[in-house]
Order: sequence, then structure tokens, then C-alpha cells
Amino acid sequence: MSITIPLLLAVAACVAQNGAPKSANALPPTASPAPIAESGAPPASLLSPTPAAMPAAPPTKTITDLTAPRSSVGMATYRCGNGGTIAIQNLGNALRVVRPDGTTEEFAASPANQNSRYQEAATHDAIVIDGREALVMKRGSTPQTCKR
Repeated sequence: MSITIPLLLAVAACVAQNGAPKSANALPPTASPAPIAESGAPPASLLSPTPAAMPAAPPTKTITDLTAPRSSVGMATYRCGNGGTIAIQNLGNALRVVRPDGTTEEFAASPANQNSRYQEAATHDAIVIDGREALVMKRGSTPQTCKR
């Protein structure tokens, strides 16, 4: 009997006068339910939801095909140590280099499974891309560092 009395006092302390737990009384009151009209039909506010009550549309997902050649996307201009400039276009698995005179060369990724080292097959010229720098190596010439 002596264990029952403290237990009942503890339960009574947690229950408010209206029968709801005290922790529920600590929360701010929420909107009370709208009264139902005399006709028994729900109020108009329940029939037409407000924009805030409507669920948000799912975000749009953009899918980019990185294997497709791009016309001008990925084009960057580099200033080289000799005072010249080159434009390099990233084609995904290759680079297209456009020289100031308008001539172009394509460099394939070498080896094919990476995207920083490229080599031109016929001349064995090479380009290494490292961040905002491109190291341009041409056979018979000193390598040149070009910066974006």
C-alpha cells in the first residue's frame, strides 16, 4: 500500500485538471477544427485548399549527356607563356584546340579512361590539363604553360 500512494501522487501531478497531460498543455494551441455547418456539409475552406496547403511539385531533375559533343560548351581561352593564345574545347573524351589562325587539332584522352592527359595521334603532341592551367607539349619545342 505504501508504494501505491506515491505512484498515484506522481500520476496525478502529470495530469492536468482537464485530463490532458501537462506536457500537452505546454505547447501553443493549434488551430481549432472548423465548425461543421448546420447543413452537415464541410465548410468551403476544406473543399478548396489554399496554395500553402497544396503539396509542392517535385524538383526538376536535369540529366546531362556528357558523351555527346558540345558546340561551344566547355570552350576556354588560355594565354600562353610565348604571348599567344589557344582556345580549348572539352568534347568529353577528347579536346579540340583552336589556334589563333583558326586551325584546329583534336587530342584524344590518353589513356582513354581519364580526363587530364590528351595526345594527338599523328604528331604525338600532347596537352595536360591541371585546374586552370594547360601544359602544351609539341614535338621539337619547349613545353609551354598556358593559363585561363
